[in-house]
Amino acid sequence: MKQGTVKFFNESKGFGFITETGSNTEHFVHVSGLIDEVREGDTVEFELKEGKKGLNAVNVKVI
Repeated sequence: MKQGTVKFFNESKGFGFITETGSNTEHFVHVSGLIDEVREGDTVEFELKEGKKGLNAVNVKVI
């Protein structure tokens, strides 16, 4: 599992971005990939899965 911080999440649109710890790479996250509700600034664990437009964060949970 990778770790990161929620940089942005728009609840009404159902998507956001997570900045990966250690690499500063940003990953797209869709509401369907969340296990827990997230807010900006939350520290999370996640996995990466290939999506239509590249890697997406999935199985996202707050730690």
